[in-house]
Amino acid sequence: MRLSMISAALVAALVGYGSTITLVLAAAGAVSATPAQTASWVFAVCLIKAAGSAFLSATSRVPVVLAWSTPGAALIAATTGISMAQAVGAFLLAGALIAMTGAVRPLGRLVAAIPDGIAAGMLAGVLLPFVLKLAGAVQIAPKQVLPMVLIFALVRLWNPSFAVLVALATGVVTGLHPEALAGFSFALPRLTFIAPEFTPGVLIGLGLPLYLVTMASQNLPGFATLRAAGYEPPVRPALAVTGGLSALGGLFGSHTISMAAITAAICLGDDVHPDRNQRWKVGLAYAAVWVCLGIFGPLILALIGALPAATMTALVALALLGPLTGALTGAFSHPPQRFAAAVTLTTTASGVAFFGIGAAFWGLIAGLTIFGLEHTASRLKRQ
Repeated sequence: MRLSMISAALVAALVGYGSTITLVLAAAGAVSATPAQTASWVFAVCLIKAAGSAFLSATSRVPVVLAWSTPGAALIAATTGISMAQAVGAFLLAGALIAMTGAVRPLGRLVAAIPDGIAAGMLAGVLLPFVLKLAGAVQIAPKQVLPMVLIFALVRLWNPSFAVLVALATGVVTGLHPEALAGFSFALPRLTFIAPEFTPGVLIGLGLPLYLVTMASQNLPGFATLRAAGYEPPVRPALAVTGGLSALGGLFGSHTISMAAITAAICLGDDVHPDRNQRWKVGLAYAAVWVCLGIFGPLILALIGALPAATMTALVALALLGPLTGALTGAFSHPPQRFAAAVTLTTTASGVAFFGIGAAFWGLIAGLTIFGLEHTASRLKRQ
């Protein structure tokens, strides 16, 4: 275990937690979760992410990083008229369907067949919108963000692995006001069992779409992210583990977990460990950080809420500059795939969503379509 692994795991976990926790809280509010159920939701999802990341990384020797389903949380947040017990029934269905998908061999062959340039183009398209927000964050809060950027640039000359972590510390110093935490009292979170209620309408209207958006918008891009970094993703074990843990966590209010794409990119670069065969250990460090995030969730939520929004936006952008550079290099390093990779990148970066499925999936579909057409045309010309 190297300090660079711990640094990457810490940054990845904080980025994943801080950038989307408000969406998870909105989802809990949409299904009328009580404060105890909401705390259990956040605690449970942290624990199952930690368990899955550690297990899959250790058994596959691949740096597997898991995330909670962000599009799934958005889908839940958009629902109305559903109780927490009914939502738990939908969570169990979605988890079971994900686990069952792990038994379908064609999915593994589908992931393996994605060209490297297109996979990298999709990753670049996912990362680009976040990085583009850096200049806007500087404009909104220059006193808080500019010191972060300057410190990041200077530390990166010495050690790129610690640049983002030092930038985060700078953001806390410049942006956190102690009075914002006045009156806060810390209490350890607890898991609360929630008996599921299986309502056909909710299972079809929430459970099935939750499964589809998690698979299309996160699992497939997550597997492609590993491919783009040069790893063979453990597709079937990952689906079985994430699906099973999602069903287990659902009993305590947690929605589905999945493969990570954006935060995973932070843990896959050369800065994490020069020996790619040793990078799987970052999954263990990542798991440990998520256990801590779960235990100290109440305090962390208070700290995040006290920081200016521009500070978190800038941190995400700085953390993703390196992965974006690598993804862009990979996307355009294969001449026959360059145009298809560009189509993948631009479609993914556009943020469009159709039928509740995010832009990463449609970017992948667009790039594969263009690549297939060009490949077919090239074969016809040779005949």
